[in-house]
Amino acid sequence: MSAASTILVVEDDAIVRMLIIDVLEELEFKVLEAADAEAALAFIEECNKVIDLMMTDVGLPGMDGKELARQTRVLRPELPILLASGYAENIDLPAGVQMIAKPFSIDQLRDKVKSMLQSR
Repeated sequence: MSAASTILVVEDDAIVRMLIIDVLEELEFKVLEAADAEAALAFIEECNKVIDLMMTDVGLPGMDGKELARQTRVLRPELPILLASGYAENIDLPAGVQMIAKPFSIDQLRDKVKSMLQSR
C-alpha cells in the first residue's frame, strides 16, 4: 500500500460522499467518486488497474452495492471492495469484500482501508 493508492467512493448521498472523500484525501489517498453503481462500473471498466480499492454504500438507488460488488468481481476479481451499511446485514461476503458499519469514525475508516490495501 502506498499513500498514492486510489479509492473509488460510490455513495448516492452527496454530503456523505463529500465527507468520506475529504477524510480519504486528508489521509493522502487519491479519490474517484461515483453517485451510483452504473457510474462506478464505468470507472472500473475505463480505469483498469488505476483503482486500488472500491468503497460503496450498500443502499444505492437502482443497482445496490451488493450487486455492484458482484459485477465488479467479474471485471476485477482482485479489487478489494469495502461495503458500507447503516443496517445490520448478514450477507455472505466473497474474498476481498469486507463491511464497515455506518456511522463509522475517521479512525475506523482509516484502519479498515489501510488494512484492506496492505493485505492485497
